[in-house]
Formats: sequence, C-alpha cells, structure tokens
Amino acid sequence: MAEKINKYETIFVIDATKAEEEITALVEKFKSLIEANGEIVSVDDWGKRRLAYPINDLTEGYYVLINFKSGTDFPAELERVYGITDGIIRDIVVKSEEE
Repeated sequence: MAEKINKYETIFVIDATKAEEEITALVEKFKSLIEANGEIVSVDDWGKRRLAYPINDLTEGYYVLINFKSGTDFPAELERVYGITDGIIRDIVVKSEEE
C-alpha cells in the first residue's frame, strides 16, 4: 500500500544575530531536506521581524514559512532536525486542511 501524502506547513525562526550567509545556509538546508523527503509547494521568506517576547534574550528572529507535501512520517523527523540545529530558536510543523 502506498504511503499517504498530506499537506503541511512549517514556520521556523532563525537567530537574527547570525551572519546573512549562515541564515541563507540554514534556509537552504531545510529546503533541501524537505525536497528530499517530499515536495515543496511554496516558500515564503518573511525576513527579520521582532519577536512577540524575548527568547534566550533575543528580540528579533528571521522567519521562514514553507508549505509542502510529504508522507506522514517526515514531519516528526523535520521537528527532530530543527531541535538539534544551532540557530533555530522556534519551529512548528502543522498539517494543512485538505481543500
């Protein structure tokens, strides 16, 4: 039986004190990870924004939203990789509603 494909969206916040090259490298790392395990529908680079509340004494973060399709096992792996990656200060992966 074929694995079920679902639509997901993920938002991750990168430490804005990182150099521009480091931020770009992190964004590319996660885009290629998602492409290797699914299909990217859209990438929305929100850029540097003020955080609603300080996180680890940081007041700004670099936000990226990615909509993608993948199997049901991949989102847990994506969250695991977010958790062990230096520079990621917040992340969320949610299943999108079917249209």
